[in-house]
Amino acid sequence: MGHVISFLNEPIETETSQSLNSRHLLEAYDRSILSCEALRELGIPPREPVLGTFFLEGDLGFIYAPRGLGKTWLSLAMASAIATGGSCGVWQAAHPRRVVYVDGEMPSESVVQRVQGLGSSPNLTILNHEALFHLSGQSLNLADPIAQDMMTEYLRREGVSVLVLDNLSCLFSGVPENDADSWEQVLRWLLVLRRHRIAVVVVHHSGRNKDNMRGTSRREDSAFWVIRLEPSSEGSSPGAQFHSRFTKNRNQPGVLPESEWEFITETDGHVTIRADLTSDLKTLRRWIEDGLTGADDIAQEMGLSKGTVSKMARRAMDEGWLRKNGREYELI
Repeated sequence: MGHVISFLNEPIETETSQSLNSRHLLEAYDRSILSCEALRELGIPPREPVLGTFFLEGDLGFIYAPRGLGKTWLSLAMASAIATGGSCGVWQAAHPRRVVYVDGEMPSESVVQRVQGLGSSPNLTILNHEALFHLSGQSLNLADPIAQDMMTEYLRREGVSVLVLDNLSCLFSGVPENDADSWEQVLRWLLVLRRHRIAVVVVHHSGRNKDNMRGTSRREDSAFWVIRLEPSSEGSSPGAQFHSRFTKNRNQPGVLPESEWEFITETDGHVTIRADLTSDLKTLRRWIEDGLTGADDIAQEMGLSKGTVSKMARRAMDEGWLRKNGREYELI
């Protein structure tokens, strides 16, 4: 009878999935770690402007404000301007682009009325939470990795350049707002969109102190720009009325001018937008109201020289609403 030789205990030389992935990653690093000259010669095109000078391709931007102040009006107006190649206040779109506006809060008829009033365009399409449930029985939750992947596939297939998410609390169920680590499951998706040059605008609520966004501050780390809306100082109006301020802007040196906004809905449904740049003295006053009382700090935030801030302060003193106490400015 012959002998049966068993090889069951012999090690089998196979490449595991983990080692294969590691080898591919090392090869990718070998190809991609380049000198400055080689990186330049790759010919990766620079990011093009989308809206104004602050909003570029692939940006992550935030708009936040207290509830009911007008953040949806502003985000819809921006989406409409980008879709038509028109203007939103003082910001001009570079050219028409495809935009998807994801609404997780408003009734569908309210979205329709606002978009039509602003001027609808085939380039602007809407994913409304009510419409999604009505047509498919599905709930809208972009915290789900599967939903994120499907949204990415849709945006790439349709050639969409800008995604507006209104708002963070409604669209990302199950993600604790104060937990910085939980934000990572959303951030990974947003960075995937950035790599495909799809810009994302996230609408969110102010925190209790109204100066900052509600929840973890880590969300702002990856943002290119952040806009805060504040109650307007120009009186009352039946329409949305607010003041806009950039609290972060990576795309442009210095601080962008602040603006006063008013949205007026006419009897025929047409929406008129009035937007005026705020004077430099009003901007100075707002920074002092926010607790910046030294010329150095104000100059840094406004992107100006200390001497320019000092001249502005002297004008404010001449107008009678500012005084100096030592090195600090105080409102009168």
